[in-house]
Amino acid sequence: MKIGALAKQCGIAASAIRFYETKGLLKSIPRKMNGYREYPKETIALLTIIISAQQAGFSLDEIKQILPSNTSSWEHDKLIFMLNRKIADIENLEKKLKSNKSHLKEILHSIENKPKEITCSDNAERVIKKIKSKKQSK
Repeated sequence: MKIGALAKQCGIAASAIRFYETKGLLKSIPRKMNGYREYPKETIALLTIIISAQQAGFSLDEIKQILPSNTSSWEHDKLIFMLNRKIADIENLEKKLKSNKSHLKEILHSIENKPKEITCSDNAERVIKKIKSKKQSK
């Protein structure tokens, strides 16, 4: 299968396939006498895995660590470990995002509930002091 057909079937640009080759995620395919490369059908499965893994948050280096040379030679334990680690990373990120959201809501609440008798610049100082005191208490 030529690179254009492969790219179309996988829903990506041909340049992405070349990029994955340069990063070592796909084996480089030598050119035939006619100048074209013929990709084997299993390349579709490997590209599907790469694309899915990227969408799940895996970096190219992480994908390279777990990607088999062909789809019949998965390292089961390594794959399970990497998937569990990525899930833990996502859970930690979710906690951090929840904390950041809560912090921003507190700041917004302080700004929106400015006492009527103070100016905006005085309120800014009040909010900054509140942020600093909360930061120091952690």
